[in-house]
Amino acid sequence: MQIGIATFITDEGIRPDVLAAAAEERGFSSLQIAEHSHIPVSRESQYPGGGELPRVYYRTLDPFVALTAAAGATSNLKLGTGVVLLQQRDVIHTAKEVASLDLVSRGRFMFGVGVGWNREEMRNHGTDPKTRGALVDEQLAALKEIWTKDEAEFHGKHIDFDPIFAWPKPVQKPHPPIYIGGAGEKALRRIAAFGDGWLPHAHTPAEELRRARQWLADQGRSDVKFSAFGASPEQDALSNLVEGGVDEATLFLPTEPEAATLERLDQYAKVAESFRKGQQA
Repeated sequence: MQIGIATFITDEGIRPDVLAAAAEERGFSSLQIAEHSHIPVSRESQYPGGGELPRVYYRTLDPFVALTAAAGATSNLKLGTGVVLLQQRDVIHTAKEVASLDLVSRGRFMFGVGVGWNREEMRNHGTDPKTRGALVDEQLAALKEIWTKDEAEFHGKHIDFDPIFAWPKPVQKPHPPIYIGGAGEKALRRIAAFGDGWLPHAHTPAEELRRARQWLADQGRSDVKFSAFGASPEQDALSNLVEGGVDEATLFLPTEPEAATLERLDQYAKVAESFRKGQQA
């Protein structure tokens, strides 16, 4: 199992280029970052983690800008979104952003997407929370058309456009791997239909991960990769993910200034090295 880093990149923490270079230098497999376009002042949607919404949610950098800076500072590190809130984005602009980032990173982008939880945030983008799942499904289908066709068109209930030219095309073929976040039957069906990978919560029990793996295999999707997002740097937590058949775990990195972040990355690198040695024993 590979070990990467998951975090929120904000204007109050370490720069994305500095963080990415440090993560690559310490041997981590990927850097995956979260997105929120904004947080509505009046909000009824409850934070899924419980309690007050953490400060980082209010201050995230645009993920494509941040990961472009990260790409310029690295050579091998995979760069991912964990997750882009696709239902809040224009599909044609998103297709160009993904393809452009895949190009400047020389084929290192992992496209993590989700349907989100903040209903007020969605509504501000003109998205009906009740139909966001159906919208995301059409967006994913339309993105694949744009990335793989010289003249792409799509005609659905939520997404509709006549033939278009849209370059650049992604470096990775047929397109960057699509990792889908979420849990439950709807998420698994979306993965089976559109995904190349799953971003399960890192606290997901091993038996649930194995059940999901078997269900996907039964749908003919034994090729799906699992990248558990936001794991605790504890041996028991990592062992649970190995037992569940996860391909990669990203350790959750708190958003801190540069010096504190580099110190914590050193600690995480020791955890990763100890874990690897344990796996080899």
